Amino acid sequence: MPRRLTLDIVTGMDGSNGRIEVIAGGMFSGKSEELVRRLRRATIARQRVQVFKPSTDIRHEPDRLVTRDLRELAAISVSSARELKAALQFGVQVVGVDEAQFFDDGLADLATDLADAGVRVIVAGLDQDFSRQPFGPMPKLLALAELVDKMHAVCVRCGGPAHYSQRIAGGSDQVQVGDTDAYEARCRACYELFRARA
Repeated sequence: MPRRLTLDIVTGMDGSNGRIEVIAGGMFSGKSEELVRRLRRATIARQRVQVFKPSTDIRHEPDRLVTRDLRELAAISVSSARELKAALQFGVQVVGVDEAQFFDDGLADLATDLADAGVRVIVAGLDQDFSRQPFGPMPKLLALAELVDKMHAVCVRCGGPAHYSQRIAGGSDQVQVGDTDAYEARCRACYELFRARA
């Protein structure tokens, strides 16, 4: 029998609107912009929205989700799926999560529990790391989602659709929060395996 967790925050909802949406792709592909667009539309529809981001993402203020084109939403920084769950407010209808690849595997289970309880969960994140390997909880979230959008950037070398986050500087650790100085968008033909200098 499948497990179903009853969440106190969403008591009274019948689950008919619950679903998981994943916005995936490489860096510079517009994932956060699309997340913000969907969350703003939910707010316009007068739905109760909460936005979360990982505390490891220190590029902007901890209480703001900021896109590359400088759109902003209030957000809550959390360090784990457990902390995210603890911060959920009673009656929340839409939960947005940015930079999902930086969360632990518990995020996929929490997203499932929320969707089962009637919450619309919208997750944005890198589906692959700089070495083109599956990243964090994203593979499981992609498998569980009802709706998946794969976003593409523009390859800086040939101008074609880019799906990969090419690391051009830094070390070999999987997690290296950076921006234009450490990464660029590349297509399959232009992608090169990055090797850190000793």
